[in-house]
Amino acid sequence: MKLIRKDLEKDNAGQVTLIPEEPEDMWHTYNLLQVGDSLRASTIRKVQTESATGSVGSNRIRTTLTLCVEAIDFDSQACQLRVKGTNIQENEYVKMGAYHTIELEPNRQFTLAKKQWDSVVLERIEQACDPAWSADVAAVVMQEGLAHICLVTPSMTLTRAKVEVNIPRKRKGNCSQHDRALERFYEQVVQAIQRHINFEVVKCVLVASPGFVREQFCDYMFQQAVKTDNKLLLENRSKFLQVHSSSGHKYALKEALCDPAVTSRLSDTKAAGEVKALDDFYKMLQHEPDRAFYGLKHVEKANEAMAIDTLLISDELFRHQDVATRARYVKLVDSVRENMGTVRIFSSLHVSGEQLGRLTGVAAILRFPVAELSDQEDESSSEED
Repeated sequence: MKLIRKDLEKDNAGQVTLIPEEPEDMWHTYNLLQVGDSLRASTIRKVQTESATGSVGSNRIRTTLTLCVEAIDFDSQACQLRVKGTNIQENEYVKMGAYHTIELEPNRQFTLAKKQWDSVVLERIEQACDPAWSADVAAVVMQEGLAHICLVTPSMTLTRAKVEVNIPRKRKGNCSQHDRALERFYEQVVQAIQRHINFEVVKCVLVASPGFVREQFCDYMFQQAVKTDNKLLLENRSKFLQVHSSSGHKYALKEALCDPAVTSRLSDTKAAGEVKALDDFYKMLQHEPDRAFYGLKHVEKANEAMAIDTLLISDELFRHQDVATRARYVKLVDSVRENMGTVRIFSSLHVSGEQLGRLTGVAAILRFPVAELSDQEDESSSEED
């Protein structure tokens, strides 16, 4: 993301002009936009024209519109963003108050104005404009006959390809059908890796599977690479890291990211940090439940006691349409930081973010046990009984 201009007043009202440069930036833009904001960008509008003879025709004209945002639609796989709203600035082609949908896309400048730019939104702009925050992890999660090729970016887990091949069972005395199908499956996975993984950006490619599938696949891939003199794979051999997962489904990626060998290799990536924080929370919940809480009310109580060491919160909560509810989450984040706590904002498009979403989207690891919270839980459960 490229920041062109930033004009903010003392009360944090104002506008910023940005250019999204890659698909990842569209996710950041989606998180910056809120209903009620003002968005200015170039767009194409179908305009009816009447000739001197009275015949009516229509032309597609490029114009710049300023909309009051009413609805935001984000397609995570295509990384496309559609913003619907009403025109709030004079335009020769579009009446005031008329509805229009602007499609935002990479390399198209836009200006976003808000009545209040809060700390969470401003931090996202900083992250989006920092070139260090880029997609640097790829993963192949596989089992016999099924593989998912994913890109793990700082903000989301994108499935780039799914390979499915029916593998017949081994039969006594005849394994040829099984072996041929397996070879065909491996070849399709290798092709998908070459098509969807940019080795110039990616620091590491995780190959995760149950059993010996990953070892057999990697042996096959590099034997073929030597035979065909595939320099792309041979030069990047050191980037492939084999780890265990329970299956070849996308959700098994979380296990692979939790592997100690992976976390040490990816210690500088946001995705690994999120997974570790969630793993630490679950361990605390199991061994010291008085120091692990989830749910907004409980986490706010812990924060009042200045007990929060790490706050885990989903970015989905900051897209809440109710201004007061959103402000409550922002206040919690600011307060935890003021009290020297760590805040980890999880992406709802990451596997770890999806898991946090099931725990209400907000959780906390405490510095010390907060007895009143445990007592409140006991009282509420006894009342229910």
